[in-house]
Amino acid sequence: MRTALRNPTLAFRRFASTTEAAKEAASSAAGKTQSTAAAAQERAGQLLGSLGRFAGGVGERIGGMLGSYREPLFYNLAVARELAKQVYVAERLAPPMSAATWQSAYSTLFNRAKDLNYWREVLRSGAWARIGVYALEAYGIFKVGEIVGRRSIVGYTLNE
Repeated sequence: MRTALRNPTLAFRRFASTTEAAKEAASSAAGKTQSTAAAAQERAGQLLGSLGRFAGGVGERIGGMLGSYREPLFYNLAVARELAKQVYVAERLAPPMSAATWQSAYSTLFNRAKDLNYWREVLRSGAWARIGVYALEAYGIFKVGEIVGRRSIVGYTLNE
């Protein structure tokens, strides 16, 4: 063993089995990447088609303005979605499942909302700005949900 480590020609020698395994792994990874890219482009095309039907002329105009940037844009969005999925799985992110966790969070929130000493401390320490930003974020998320639910930015579509 020591003679093999001292001799540089023997130390960096590769065997055929390791080279073939590496080639197979690399080709497998490349194949998976290509299939994922093809699937992403196909789904992007489907999404664009449904967007065009949904939004009508507006969707077509937006698609026309994107021009040649459309495919790379949708591909990058698909890659970002898959990356977010991998992070979600790797970090074991999940909403709290126990009722006790939900109950403690909401009871703390409601108790603070009722407590005048808490609000005095918030005003004294300057934490009101942070709370205001959180409230604005929550309101914005709510409004985006409403827009998506209505499928219209202003008002509901009425059939008259």
